[in-house]
Amino acid sequence: MRLINVAACNLNQWAMDFDCNLKNIKESITTAKKAGAVVRLGPELEITGYGCEDHFLELDTIAHAWECLKELLVDDWTDGILCSFGMPIIKGSERYNCQVLCLNRKIIMIRPKMWLANDGNYRELRWFTTWKLKGQLVEFKLPAEISEAISQDSVPFGYGYMQFIDTAVAAEVCEELFSPMPPHTELALNGVEVFLNASGSHHQLRKLDLRLRAFIGATHTRGGVYMYSNHQGCDGGRLYYDGCACIVVNGDVVAQGSQFSLKDVEVEVAQIDLDAVASLRGSISSFQEQASSKPEVSSVPVPYKLCQSFKLPMSLSSPRKIKYHSPEEEIAFGPGCWLWDYLRRSGASGFLLPLSGGADSSSVAAIVGCMCQLVVKEIENGDSQVKADAIRIGNYTDGQFPTDSKEFAKRIFYTVYMGTENSSEATKTRAKVLADEIGSWHLDVSIDGVISALLTLFQTLTGKRPRYKLDGGSNIENLGLQNIQARIRMVLAFMLASLMPWVHSKPGFYLVLGSSNVDEGLRGYLTKYDCSSADINPIGSISKQDLRTFLRWAAVNLGYSSLADVEAAPPTAELEPIRSNYSQLDEVDMGMTYEELSVYGRLRKIFRCGPVSMFQNLCYKWGGKLTPSQVADKVKYFFKYYSINRHKMTVMTPSYHAESYSPEDNRFDLRQFLYNARWPYQFRKIDEMVKEIDGDEVTLIRAMEKDQQDVTSVGGMGVIAAGSGDPRAGV
Repeated sequence: MRLINVAACNLNQWAMDFDCNLKNIKESITTAKKAGAVVRLGPELEITGYGCEDHFLELDTIAHAWECLKELLVDDWTDGILCSFGMPIIKGSERYNCQVLCLNRKIIMIRPKMWLANDGNYRELRWFTTWKLKGQLVEFKLPAEISEAISQDSVPFGYGYMQFIDTAVAAEVCEELFSPMPPHTELALNGVEVFLNASGSHHQLRKLDLRLRAFIGATHTRGGVYMYSNHQGCDGGRLYYDGCACIVVNGDVVAQGSQFSLKDVEVEVAQIDLDAVASLRGSISSFQEQASSKPEVSSVPVPYKLCQSFKLPMSLSSPRKIKYHSPEEEIAFGPGCWLWDYLRRSGASGFLLPLSGGADSSSVAAIVGCMCQLVVKEIENGDSQVKADAIRIGNYTDGQFPTDSKEFAKRIFYTVYMGTENSSEATKTRAKVLADEIGSWHLDVSIDGVISALLTLFQTLTGKRPRYKLDGGSNIENLGLQNIQARIRMVLAFMLASLMPWVHSKPGFYLVLGSSNVDEGLRGYLTKYDCSSADINPIGSISKQDLRTFLRWAAVNLGYSSLADVEAAPPTAELEPIRSNYSQLDEVDMGMTYEELSVYGRLRKIFRCGPVSMFQNLCYKWGGKLTPSQVADKVKYFFKYYSINRHKMTVMTPSYHAESYSPEDNRFDLRQFLYNARWPYQFRKIDEMVKEIDGDEVTLIRAMEKDQQDVTSVGGMGVIAAGSGDPRAGV
């Protein structure tokens, strides 16, 4: 038997905080060593943090990474354990995203990434180049400071694997696993048994299964040990890296880390018999045949044994059931953990949320409540870092710390209901009840006086006073009056966020939380600089449909029962007067349903449809209930308002990324914000297609009518197909 003990990590790194990152790396090595691991894999670019973005272009960033690596090499951190560290490296004039493989205070080889992630949220080609000399390893001269410190002048650099005395190990970095021809295919044929995948993969709803299937597929038909490490947490931007460090053996998951956690360091360890890999490969005839004619991959000989022989006290890791979270749990835990990282690293003293009693702001409140529950639970489990952060943020003294989530929420979470004459008693009550259930410090204020003062000022300036449409005003007046209310709420929210800590003799400031969902951003159904304009927004990339499902789940699983009433209420902005025969409803205002918006968003972003191809696709999807002309009207209506309001995305609150059709224009959805909203060419093409379809339908109907006339006239027999009494049946 060849027994090997390996460790994969989830690390909560922070871009450009080298002290934080180095501390986490060292802790993970210590934990791995205590568990007896001889291989330790960390996340991609773990020394710098993955989210450095244009900081990767700075020579300082590269220099600091080398300094941190030097600290890891000159001491005993790599003694007796193969460590893979992620960092940027400049070779010649090119900058590479690399895995540096170290053992016993030496660098064995440096593996540059060959296929870079460059779509969606990823822009690696902006900062790095791909390694193109696939067929060879070249010599890399180490920086003088490193060379002197470890007495090593150069190291093999490029694509290859490490041949130890008793096994072969190779790196496959993040995106390479998902490429059309992943490196592990030929590496396995060359005898590599242990694959190290350092990753920087962010959370997206319902995405984890795709990732795990890739790990399982990599070793199911060709055998091997596949190790996967990932970042976990908010490292300084919109993304939440969702961990889930894994170890897979011959297609079976034997270790799986958490997907959502407040821990800074998490290490998953597995004990494996590598003879099981050799046995599987030897039993597959096609593997044997292909291995016998394989393309050779360069290797680095390492005169060192990683494995142990048969040893009874050592138990082997068994296949385990994969842990998946439901989408509702993902919405609770992902944004909840992201908010905690943002709060503790921003220097803020808490959050302030304009709570309207509607579905969106109530979802945000529930997520903050979930965050408070996670903090208290982690403190109970003995996490000293979470405890220290909670004591500082909650302003605890005399040895006190959070033991109750509602008490903790009262210290760090403020909610405010900003009502007007257009607000209903129902939303006011829902906001108050939910705030009590969560434990937030709740404020209730009427802003009618401020609105009236502004309108009086406007009337003094212009001699005119706008009226609502229900009172005889124009659309312009109606919209202007709604915008005043929304923007006053924003101003008041930021005023309270900056001054309420002072009122309560607390240090710092509060972060204002936004609460617009992805569908409203896509349609532009929000006021620019309204109360959704905030510091951060945990639901800005989550659809209304998913949020409503989450509210039903949270009412039961988070203990906030009032959320069931919130979910059951029809969505309304409450910015227009309520009359006995009129109540403002979001879907009526938008001219489309949230369900339709979700369809438009997916076709526009995920399937890359313009107006014409969206029309064609929806003719198939909705053809059973809508005519082509009706589909055309809906598509043109959507694109009209999408393009009119696209400019709002340039100032939208930074949002947690969770949905693949997000219209966020900072990095994910890069499109213009000034459109010809008439789309003259595209809409004309749609009209031509509708006309052509209508013409074809008329021709078909006439042909069918003629056929039926011919049939009924034959011999006076009256032969008509069953069920065809209506000559248009089936058209």
